[in-house]
Amino acid sequence: MPEHTAALNRKAYHEYTIEEHIEAGIVLLGTEIKSIRAGKVSLQEAYARVEKGEAWLIGVTIAPLAAGNRYNHEPRRIRKLLLHRDEIDELVGRTKTKGLTLVPLRLYIDEKGHAKVELGLAKGKQQHDKRRIIAERDARRDMDREMAGVRRGR
Repeated sequence: MPEHTAALNRKAYHEYTIEEHIEAGIVLLGTEIKSIRAGKVSLQEAYARVEKGEAWLIGVTIAPLAAGNRYNHEPRRIRKLLLHRDEIDELVGRTKTKGLTLVPLRLYIDEKGHAKVELGLAKGKQQHDKRRIIAERDARRDMDREMAGVRRGR
């Protein structure tokens, strides 16, 4: 079974500079994994936090299953992340000292059928950084457009 991306957080790349990527498992209920496989997930406004030696995923919306019954899940509940102790300890140190934050970048189903979240150790961008990146992207796009015109013989 190939890897399947259920949700992307495109806004995270605009709002943050990603310094490192970390993969973590998620503790889910049965109806939650079914909703994730159906792609009914949103990572907007989501973040991760380490509290009392455990990592938690906060603000992820997993829509309730349409065919669910009274055992359906709460859409925005806090979910535990599965990480090794040394990974959690490193995250605590990096987020406390350097002022970094944990942002979910992508939620996906791996080859074994397990739900995973790709976290980014991120530093917030300033407004002027965002404007500079947009200007560079626009300049690159204009340059590519001009080069394409030259190649076509215009």
